[in-house]
Amino acid sequence: MEGATQLVSVVGQLVGEEYRTLRSVGGQVAELRNELATMNAVLRMQSDSDDGSVDHFVREWMNQVRELAYDAEDCIHLYIFRVRCRPNDRFFVWSRRLLSTLFPRRRLAGEIRELRARAVVISERHSRYGLIREAPLRSASLAPAPRTMTHALRATNDPEQFVGISEQAKLLAAKVEKLDDNKERKVFSVVGFGGLGKTTLAMEVCRQLEASFDRQAQVSVSQTFDGRKDLKALLKRMLQQIVNVKPHKEKGIKEEDSLTLGQIDEMNLDALTSTMEEKLMDNRYLIVIDDVWTIASWEAIQSKFPRNNNGSRIIVTTRIDNVAKACSPGSDCIHEIKPLDIEDSKKLFLSRAFGSKDASCPKELEAEMGKILKKCAGLPMAIVSIASLLASYQLAESTDMWERICRSIGSEMESNPTLDGMRQIVTLSYNHLPHHLKICMMYLSIFPEDYVVFKDRLLHRWIAEGLVEEKRGLTLLEVAEGYYKELMSRNMIDPAPFASNYDNGGVETCRVHDMILEVMVSKALEANFASLVGCQYVGMSYDKIRRLSIHGIEQGANDLSPPPKKMPAGRHGRRDVMEGMDLKHVRSFSMFEPEGHKLLDRLGEFTLLRVLDLEGCRSLTYKHLRDICRMYLLKFLSIRGTDINEIPPSVGDLEHLQTLDARHTYLEYLPETVINLEKLERLLFSKRNTWSPTWQPPSGISRMKALREVNSIVIRDNIQVAKEIGDLEGLQGIVVHVEAESQIHEEVCKHLAASLCRTNALRWLSVGDTENSSDSNLDYLMDLRSPPQLLRYFRFDGCLSRLPDWVGSLSYLVEFCMSNGRLEGDQPFAVLSKAPNLRIMRLQRHFYSGDKLVAQSAHNFRALKEMRVSCEAGFPSVFSFEEGSMTKLETLELNFGKNQKSIEGVEHLKKLKEVHLLGMKDNPTLKSALEHLKEDSDGRSNDNNQFVVGVKYYR
Repeated sequence: MEGATQLVSVVGQLVGEEYRTLRSVGGQVAELRNELATMNAVLRMQSDSDDGSVDHFVREWMNQVRELAYDAEDCIHLYIFRVRCRPNDRFFVWSRRLLSTLFPRRRLAGEIRELRARAVVISERHSRYGLIREAPLRSASLAPAPRTMTHALRATNDPEQFVGISEQAKLLAAKVEKLDDNKERKVFSVVGFGGLGKTTLAMEVCRQLEASFDRQAQVSVSQTFDGRKDLKALLKRMLQQIVNVKPHKEKGIKEEDSLTLGQIDEMNLDALTSTMEEKLMDNRYLIVIDDVWTIASWEAIQSKFPRNNNGSRIIVTTRIDNVAKACSPGSDCIHEIKPLDIEDSKKLFLSRAFGSKDASCPKELEAEMGKILKKCAGLPMAIVSIASLLASYQLAESTDMWERICRSIGSEMESNPTLDGMRQIVTLSYNHLPHHLKICMMYLSIFPEDYVVFKDRLLHRWIAEGLVEEKRGLTLLEVAEGYYKELMSRNMIDPAPFASNYDNGGVETCRVHDMILEVMVSKALEANFASLVGCQYVGMSYDKIRRLSIHGIEQGANDLSPPPKKMPAGRHGRRDVMEGMDLKHVRSFSMFEPEGHKLLDRLGEFTLLRVLDLEGCRSLTYKHLRDICRMYLLKFLSIRGTDINEIPPSVGDLEHLQTLDARHTYLEYLPETVINLEKLERLLFSKRNTWSPTWQPPSGISRMKALREVNSIVIRDNIQVAKEIGDLEGLQGIVVHVEAESQIHEEVCKHLAASLCRTNALRWLSVGDTENSSDSNLDYLMDLRSPPQLLRYFRFDGCLSRLPDWVGSLSYLVEFCMSNGRLEGDQPFAVLSKAPNLRIMRLQRHFYSGDKLVAQSAHNFRALKEMRVSCEAGFPSVFSFEEGSMTKLETLELNFGKNQKSIEGVEHLKKLKEVHLLGMKDNPTLKSALEHLKEDSDGRSNDNNQFVVGVKYYR
């Protein structure tokens, strides 16, 4: 007690009157937090407003508020993680911490005063220049009136406009016109991102079907449509078209309508509704409702159309999948408009740039045309816009202009009137996003052009950056999943194909269309949301960097940025791209440069870093990792695909780390200190070119209470680890193998089985043994007392005497994989057919020991849509499908290798859409199977249920 009194006395003597000021830092931080909340509210108001409704003065003022908010947030984080005393600290710890943080507190107090002073100055500037308006930030509901149909759906006789659309129009017109026994009104939806030609397609369908419908009308809704305010005007426009003189089907007869346009204009909503019913009830009508943005808008409009039994049709165009599903229940009435293929893209480009789709492009310009078409990725609006811009530069010597425009499409969209329409189309979709999705969408500007983004990587980066809002009853990952699905539904991001992953089946990936990415980059740079270096961002300089992304540095990287103002280029040359940049405000750093960058040597300067993504960076060294392990605020760390072979023990000091991705490295092990990471949720580890798990966790893994996902555990002689796995209450995914030759193998397996019964939150599970022997090493799973009932993905990698019966009781199971099982008889189908929601089955090497694998009629798979058999071994040699076994199967993949194999009963797979065969080109049984499959598909032509057959040969 005497020592404590002496310490307090020393503190008092050191700081005197200033001590009271420093003690108030916590209160000042609380005040600053309130200021930050107000700033974020103002910024959110701007985000929710239309792009065109905020003038340049207000926009600049908002940028100043945003920068102040960034700095305030940095200040608060520094206080929380470096200065604030913890509530549970004892007196000596509290006093020692108070003394050790004396000077940081003093500096922090000064920074808070400066920030609050800046806030006052910004507020005064707002008033001084008269920027306060009656409504400075108009909401989207006050946007201009909807565009007229004559502008949006202008008709043209130019055949070039239908390049790539004509075939789709014929198919859709045939569906729309077709009458069956049920002549009720049907609604067809055309869905796809803006600029794909939805309106053009709908209007071409109307033109082709003009003679088949008594009444036609086309109206455009808008992003801001309000059923209470705008419905009356929309019905007037529709009724004006319906009452127009129209030739009757019988030649020489015309219908005249006595209702005048003036009378329609004077009608109220009730009169319009009753008149619509009167004019349409006894006629077959075709109505196009263009550009529907919300389900509420559709419900308000569709209620005004009479339901008759004359085969009437409505065509809705929308950018949003969920709206299309609400308008047209049933996938047969939804048409997903496709981007143009490369040939049609080229024809459309040539028709706009050179006057005809049959024109030839000068050889000197062909390479640049290819780059432009790749960037447009089949988006007609983008192709037409850029080709129109280049129409004045048709000569071979125009190569430089073509190359310059291709390189700077993003900046051209901001300033060139010819590309302004393309920017407006993308911006319209962006403006319609709610605030939280706008930020998440803008975040994709960090990734390079054409980059395939792993969904899990993106979602956990969003979370680490604080972009995901908390919602009661949901985890942050579940909220982030909702964000992702919403962006996918709105066609702002597209799914990208990617090969299956050994660890956890198929992995979901996405991409952003280049034109959308250009607009996102523009907005990110304008808001100082991200700073991009390399490739097309050569020469750009930044003040305060918040999110730094290196997009690949070409040769001459040291000459990328302009010289500093005090260093004339003529005397000193041009400095390194990063030299002189202040990195202390960077909160995320992403490296998309495999060879690395000198910036890695400055990792110690990233004091506020939350996200560090160095995936694929081969220049990363142990020294760099030591700097990384001092980043106290770090939440997301990826060293995936690097050449690292050791991690410092100090990694255990990263107390706030949530994700550690160390897959596909040269690491043999992880330091034991990793169990100190009590906030770690994802631990991903694998050695390059090694498929089996290799990490042997030490005793004490149960301390990692936040752990949700761990993909590489092997247990040898540690019974304690087998027990502690069951203590991880939040565990949702695990890959765990047991050393088959362990002296206490049976004891380890017994405790592991008991632990798996206690992991009630488990969603995906992969179990195996390290030897893959013919002994039934996985039979310890046969009689689990309480198997994890929430499993969605399940994988066996080892020998079993039979598939456990409880697998068939997993009502949530979606995907099942097996290798080295060496099953026989009616296994595995007899058990798996009982799983009610199983959609994907992957059967891999040595999964079966019998000669013939039969899907029997008794094996009625209720939901199975995809089966992939990649077993190259000789067994099974015959795949047979009996009638009624796999009635929902759509995709079938079989690997013949070099062995003699055959397929029987494909004719019983009525829903089959695609068959993929793999094997050696000189395998006669593969050739025979291919011929039989083609015959079977051709025989289905009358039923309109043919399937596609593909083959991939090994070299």
